[in-house]
Amino acid sequence: MMHICSKFRLFVVLPFLSILIFISACTPNNTVIDNSLKKYFDDNHVEGCFGLWDNGQNRFTIYNLERFRDSAYLPASTFKVVNSLIALHTGRFFSDTVVIKWDGKTRFYPNGDTAKLWNKDLSMKEAFNVSAVPFYQEVARQIGKDTMQMWLDSLKYGSQKITSAIDTFWLDNSLKITADEQVGLMKKLYFKQLVFNSRSQEIVHRMMLQEDSAQYKLSYKTGWGFLPNGNPLGWAVGWIEENKHVYFFALNLESKDHKADIGKMRLQILKSILKQLGFFEGKK
Repeated sequence: MMHICSKFRLFVVLPFLSILIFISACTPNNTVIDNSLKKYFDDNHVEGCFGLWDNGQNRFTIYNLERFRDSAYLPASTFKVVNSLIALHTGRFFSDTVVIKWDGKTRFYPNGDTAKLWNKDLSMKEAFNVSAVPFYQEVARQIGKDTMQMWLDSLKYGSQKITSAIDTFWLDNSLKITADEQVGLMKKLYFKQLVFNSRSQEIVHRMMLQEDSAQYKLSYKTGWGFLPNGNPLGWAVGWIEENKHVYFFALNLESKDHKADIGKMRLQILKSILKQLGFFEGKK
């Protein structure tokens, strides 16, 4: 996965004095630190980070570099990307049209509302779009822990750890990933450079598409989970295409308000940032 910055030492020898200077090379020529994006997090009373990789210009635009690069968090439902890829590649699911029957149990969203969009029979495509946790828990059980671990290792996905149950490890802080690594995964998925067959990557690539207009195409997967301290955590990872150019992004946010509507905030913040950066008008 991509790592943007490194630290190096520069020794400067002056007359009668040697000075050791530590320089943090965290703003190389291809990286722009944009602190103006902080207002979108402040306005929603959350902490977080954002990174956008301009694939044509080989340039990063980042807010909160340290969190983006060095802090790892549970992937929550962004793991549905990898869960789907493994299921399709291994043949557990032939296509995104395969349906899992609802077991009749009523589930709830993280904010406590009845999960009406989950409590029914769903195909993989439908479950991906409504981020149905129970569906993907069954997918993980069908894959099995040994197979899942093998693919996490092959991908070098985040911390690569499954230290809890096979159907909860991406939700309970067992597995963790950085925003930097999320961008790397999105880039490889887009260009079909992951360790899975091309067909599986194409199906998931197609499922990622959420908005398709004459000006742009916006593809993403969201995530919503809880940190060990109870703080809700949100993700939005994916890419946006305008004028045949592609840009990859990862948004990560965290609230100290345990009842915060992260589901609403993450897309509001994402779209506000993208709009400030000049997207949605077909002029990029």
